[in-house]
Amino acid sequence: MKADSLLAGLAPHFNELRSRLLKSLIALIVCVLVSFVFTEQIINILVEPIGGLQNLQSIEVTETISVFMKVALLAGFILALPVIAYQIVAFIVPGLEPREKRWLFLSIPFIVILFLGGVAFTYFVMLRAAIPFLVEFMGVKTIPRLSNYMGFVTNLMFWIGVCFEAPLVVMILAKMKIVNARMLIKGWRVAIVLSAGLAAVITPTTDPVNMGLLMAPLMALYLLSILLAFLVR
Repeated sequence: MKADSLLAGLAPHFNELRSRLLKSLIALIVCVLVSFVFTEQIINILVEPIGGLQNLQSIEVTETISVFMKVALLAGFILALPVIAYQIVAFIVPGLEPREKRWLFLSIPFIVILFLGGVAFTYFVMLRAAIPFLVEFMGVKTIPRLSNYMGFVTNLMFWIGVCFEAPLVVMILAKMKIVNARMLIKGWRVAIVLSAGLAAVITPTTDPVNMGLLMAPLMALYLLSILLAFLVR
């Protein structure tokens, strides 16, 4: 009987979650379709760090189509991010206090801004440093496959964009009194180790230069998180 009552109590939450996920999926599909219009232009921009499409090669018949779809998916996700963020926040807020609800809704624009900041950092800093190292290592000229190049470029942009959301997440947790600035300051050693591990996983190379290029902003984001946690408390 208890299990039945528990399931009955959770049913409305599952229904709402399904509704939110469906709306997010619809927004993503629509935005991906819209992004088809300018995906080719985005690809031409993304290949600039390697010198253009002429420095890449395609082996499989469907390779260019799969690359087109992957870039369109990333572009569509960025376009749909405000809607997706709103649906996540709208699912969480019913159980929060009015002030906490206001903070969450005010955070939605910054979710998009921070993600775009991570994407911009990847393109203008990470790729500019990593690509020359990769294609000219040991003096051997490398001509990467189109799918291989675009694969790690889009993965790098996505995950660094996610990492740039950390200060906002910490600020919200601090506002909810889950974490505080003192706790974050005491954990600086753990933050360094986690930043190094994350940089090693995300970066396409294992050389310390490229890892340092990512570790520096990660630690800066951690310091910003401490400042925001202090301000909101």
